[in-house]
Amino acid sequence: MTADLLPPDEPEAPRLRAAVLGAGSWGTTFAAVMADAGCDVTVWGRDDTTVRQIADDHRNEAYLPGIELPARVTATTDARAAVRGADVVAVAVPSQRARAVLEPLRDALGPRTVVVSLMKGVELSTDRRMSEVVAEALAIDPARVAVVSGPNLAREIAQRQPTATVIASTSDETARLVARACASSYFRPYTNPDVVGVELCGAVKNVIALAVGISQGRGLGYNTMATVITRGLVEITRLGLALGADADTFPGLAGMGDLMATCASPDSRNHTLGGHIGRGMTLDEAVAATGGTAEGVKSCRSVLELAQSLGVDMPITHAVVRVLHEGLPVEQLAPLLLARPHKAEGA
Repeated sequence: MTADLLPPDEPEAPRLRAAVLGAGSWGTTFAAVMADAGCDVTVWGRDDTTVRQIADDHRNEAYLPGIELPARVTATTDARAAVRGADVVAVAVPSQRARAVLEPLRDALGPRTVVVSLMKGVELSTDRRMSEVVAEALAIDPARVAVVSGPNLAREIAQRQPTATVIASTSDETARLVARACASSYFRPYTNPDVVGVELCGAVKNVIALAVGISQGRGLGYNTMATVITRGLVEITRLGLALGADADTFPGLAGMGDLMATCASPDSRNHTLGGHIGRGMTLDEAVAATGGTAEGVKSCRSVLELAQSLGVDMPITHAVVRVLHEGLPVEQLAPLLLARPHKAEGA
C-alpha cells in the first residue's frame, strides 16, 4: 500500500550525486527534477549535439524545446564517467535496449549505488519486468533497484507543474533514498513495496493508451474512451494479481493515475501513435510521425505473452497486438476491445 507523503530532504543531509542514462524527454526531465531536489546530476546520451547542448546551454531542444535545465545538470557521452561515484543512477533508455546499455557498466557502479528504472515495458525476449532486467544486467541485489511510475508526463514536469509519483522497491531504505533524490515543491514521491504491481501498471497502461488513441483516431468518442480506460484497468489488475501484486496499487497513482494521464494527454506518445494508426497510417509511418519511443508498440507483445503464459484474459491488449503486429484492419479493432463473454462487471 502507498506510504505517507515523504517530507522534503533535510537541509543538513549531504548532497547526492546522481546520473541519468538516457537523454530523451523523460530522462532529461528526471535529471532536472533531481537537480531541483538538490542533487548534482550527469546525463549520459549518445548524441553529441544533444549532450553538448545540455552541458553548455542547459537545454535539450530536441526533446524539451523551450525548457531551461538547472545549472546542476551536465552531460557526457561516456556512460562509465556518468555513473562513476553516483549514489543514484536512473535508467531512461528504451526498454528493449536496456540490457545492452547496462551490461557493460557492471563493474562501474559503486557497491552501494542505487539504480532507478524509469522505463515502462516488458523485455521481449524474456518477458522480464524492467527492474528484473536492471538487476540481472548489472548483477546487483534487487534490493538496490527501485522503479518510478505515476502520472508523470515529461513536458508538464519539465515546466514544474505539480505532480506526484510512486517509488517502488523491495527495500524501504532504497525507496527512501530515491525519494530524497527527487522530492521537491512540485514533484512529490510516495513509496510502495509493491514493485510488481507498480511496474505492471507502468508497462500495460501504454498498451491501453494505444487502444484509446486508435479508437479516437477512428472518430470514437468519450464513452469508448472511458470504457477502454476502465476495462483496461481491469486487465492490468488481473495480470498483476496473477503475479502476486497488491490489489491496493491499481486504483492509486501508479495505476489509475498514470493510466488516465497517458490515455488522455496529447503529450502521451502512445496515445499519439495510436491516433495516427486509427487515422490510417502504417505502423512505420505512425512511429516516424510520433517521434521518440512509444514503449507500448513493442511491449504489447511481451505483455500478451506473459498474460497467456499465466492464463490471464486480456482482450484489449490482444486486440492492440493484432492491429499493430498481425495485420488486423484497424476498423475491426472496436468490436475486439470488449470481446469477452457476458458476465458480472467485476469478473
